[in-house]
Amino acid sequence: MTRLKDYVKIAEAAKILGVSENTLRLWADAGKVPSRRNPANRYRLFRRSDLERFLQQVADDKTKPKG
Repeated sequence: MTRLKDYVKIAEAAKILGVSENTLRLWADAGKVPSRRNPANRYRLFRRSDLERFLQQVADDKTKPKG
């Protein structure tokens, strides 16, 4: 069962990721960050666990040796 408290709107999600709302919209449209739509008003919703996973992936990519 989906709980609304597991999701945040775009403004809060952008704050969590440290980017602008427009950047987050682009990332969501490109499939980099999963998003869903509220069926009542079609607002984008982001699951907190997806945002945490995305931040962890970015951190892991930064620590990987290049070459």
